[in-house]
Amino acid sequence: MPRIGDDLYMGSAYGPNLPTNNPAPMESGVGPVGRIFSYSVVPLILQAAGLAAAQARGAAGNLTLTAGTGVTTTTDANGTVRYVLDVPRCVTVKSSDAGDTTQTVTVSGYDLYGQAMTARVTLNGTTTVPTLKAFKSVTQIAVSAATAGNVQAGYNDRLGLPVAVSNAVYVISVKWNSTLAQDAGTFVAAVATDPATALTGDVRGLYTPSSAADGAKRLVVNIALTDEAVGPRATRVGAFGVTQA
Repeated sequence: MPRIGDDLYMGSAYGPNLPTNNPAPMESGVGPVGRIFSYSVVPLILQAAGLAAAQARGAAGNLTLTAGTGVTTTTDANGTVRYVLDVPRCVTVKSSDAGDTTQTVTVSGYDLYGQAMTARVTLNGTTTVPTLKAFKSVTQIAVSAATAGNVQAGYNDRLGLPVAVSNAVYVISVKWNSTLAQDAGTFVAAVATDPATALTGDVRGLYTPSSAADGAKRLVVNIALTDEAVGPRATRVGAFGVTQA
């Protein structure tokens, strides 16, 4: 009897003789099938101060977070407030003073699956700096030292993928804004550095559409899942990437 973790094979044709140690023997039919993950989202317009309005930092400490446009809040049992984004996306920070280029900003929160995660970036004056990881919710944004200008935090259009995609060749198609042609956006592969750190990239990968999100354009990414993500050989790391940090 098939198990939940078994692959599905279609048809009555029997496959060739396979080694006895094959972890996924083909009993009959052609397959496996059902290995395409279709990810569909309609991301809201980016908000440069959607998580923290511009504020002075006279010393090291946490920014005061606010639920701006597209952000909702939920409170954990321990009293921690999560600032929840519409979809997993990278957090951005910037200062109002060009001289703020040495202070680091550490973002803490959770991913799409509730794994705790952190990302650390360095301010680049008035230039917006994005995290290398996509957050689904944020609980804290800490600045390492006093700043000359005011610091704000928000989110951009660099979106997190729901499964680990190690190479662009596994992206079957990307469609955006009701257009049949492939979208010419920017893909960033999953980072497999293990253990992950606050400085490493997203453990599942990122995609930035070719034009600005606006709450109306739909993004559909069809991803070919490997045998490390589904079926008898699947692992958590193969499907969802290394453990967040």
